[in-house]
Amino acid sequence: MSKIRVLVVDDSAVVRSVLSRAINAQPDMTVIAVASDPIAAIERLKTATPDVLTLDVEMPRMDGLQFLEKLMRLRPLPVVMVSSLTARGAEVTMKALELGAVDFVAKPGDVTGEAMAVYAEEIADKVRAAANSRVKRGAGARAPLLAAERKPMETAAPAGPAGDRTIVIGASTGGVEALREVLEPLPEEMPPILIAQHMPGGFTRTFAQRLDARCRVSVKEGEDGEFLAQGRAYVAPGDWHMTVERKQGRLAIRVSDDPPVNRHRPSVDPLFRSAARLAGRKCIGVMLSGMGADGAQAMLELRESGAHNIAQDEASCVIFGMPKQAIAAGAVHDVLPLRQISARLVELSRA
Repeated sequence: MSKIRVLVVDDSAVVRSVLSRAINAQPDMTVIAVASDPIAAIERLKTATPDVLTLDVEMPRMDGLQFLEKLMRLRPLPVVMVSSLTARGAEVTMKALELGAVDFVAKPGDVTGEAMAVYAEEIADKVRAAANSRVKRGAGARAPLLAAERKPMETAAPAGPAGDRTIVIGASTGGVEALREVLEPLPEEMPPILIAQHMPGGFTRTFAQRLDARCRVSVKEGEDGEFLAQGRAYVAPGDWHMTVERKQGRLAIRVSDDPPVNRHRPSVDPLFRSAARLAGRKCIGVMLSGMGADGAQAMLELRESGAHNIAQDEASCVIFGMPKQAIAAGAVHDVLPLRQISARLVELSRA
C-alpha cells in the first residue's frame, strides 16, 4: 500500500521539524517536502504531488488564508490547518474551515516524552482523515440556501415549552461546516440543541460565537448547571465532556473533565447516553460528518429509548465514518443529505 504523501508548510523551523518527525514516524505516511511560507509551497507544488497539506494559519509573504483560498480554487487538496492557541488563531481557523480546510490541529506545545507521543498520534489521525476526505473544488464559496429551501423553516409554528424535548448532535472532521449548514436555517422556536463536536480547548468559544452571529437560534458554549432553554444551542466546551442531567425537575447541562471516551473529550457517547436516559422518546439524535465510531453505540441506545435519529448521508459528508458506524449499528431512522436535515428537524420538533 502506498504511503500518504504530506507537504508541511510552516514558517517555524521547529514546528516543521516536529510535524515532520511525527508524520515520518508513522508506517503509512511520509513528508515529501516542506516549505517555510506559501510562496515556497507554490514552488514545491510544481514538482511535488502531496495527498495532504499541513498549513500554518499565519505566515509571512502570503497569508495562510489567501493561500488556502487560491489552493481550493485552483488545485483542491485536503488541508489540515496548524493553529495557535489564541483568539486570533481560533478565528482564522474557523475561516479556514469555511474555505475548505478539512480539519485543524493546535501548534505543538510540549514536544518531549509522552506529550510528544500524544501529539504525534493526533497529527497522524488528522492526516489519515484528511487523506480519506472529500474535497470539492471551490469548497469555500458555498452557495447560500435557496429561498425555497428556507421557507419551511421560516414558517414553522412555535414548538411550545421545551420540557424534555431536546436535539443532540455529534460531529467530528467536517462537522464544523456541517453544523453551520444545519443550524443556520433553523427558526428560533426550536427545542434545546446540544452539540458534541470534537474540538480542543480554546476554539469552541469562537466557534459558538461565529454560529451565534449567523443563526436565528442562540448559540453558546454549554455551562455547568445551566438549564436548557428553547431556541438555544449549546456547544460542548473544548476538552470537556457535556451531558444532560435532571435538576429541580428540569433538564440542565453537566460539564465534566472525566477521562476521554473513544479517545475524545468532548465525546459524543456521554452526551447521547445521557439524552437516552433522561429525554428518551422526546429526543432527536443527529450524527454528522466525522472519522471513527464515537457515538454509534450510544445512538443505538437513543433509538432503543424511543428517540428519532438522523445520519448525514455519505455523499455530503467530508468523512463518512461516524454516520456510517451509526447506520451499521442499526441506530438510524433517516439517512439524509446535509441540506435536508434542518427541515427534518423542524418537522420532527413540531410533531
